[in-house]
Amino acid sequence: MVSIHSPYDSEAFIKREGFVRHHHRDVFLEGLRNDLAVDGRECRWARILVFDPPDRVVFRWDISPRWQIETNPDLTSEVEVRFFAETPERTRVELEHRNIDRHGIGWESVRDGVDNDAGWPLYLQRYAALFERNA
Repeated sequence: MVSIHSPYDSEAFIKREGFVRHHHRDVFLEGLRNDLAVDGRECRWARILVFDPPDRVVFRWDISPRWQIETNPDLTSEVEVRFFAETPERTRVELEHRNIDRHGIGWESVRDGVDNDAGWPLYLQRYAALFERNA
């Protein structure tokens, strides 16, 4: 969970710069979550399942326990990001990564990877920092 400097009623905080930003550029395209790698290749690592601004976004996590793209949807998990008004100028962002055991053999490496300091906690802090710079 993080608190960001952005009013709750603004859809911009979901769309602005994307929720998770790594590599060089990312976009939403036909319900897919795409990144462009440093070498310019497209990496489709998620599929948007629910986009309900300003309350939440849910996406399927298409990364395997080997940290490669998983093409079998039965072997993927879900990430839900919810937004709650804290004050007129601040919004609380909560993230739940669920059904990680669906990844099958080695699913624990996914759990451990996203739960450690270089996983979701880091990306939530980076997301919050985007709003502090522009406050």
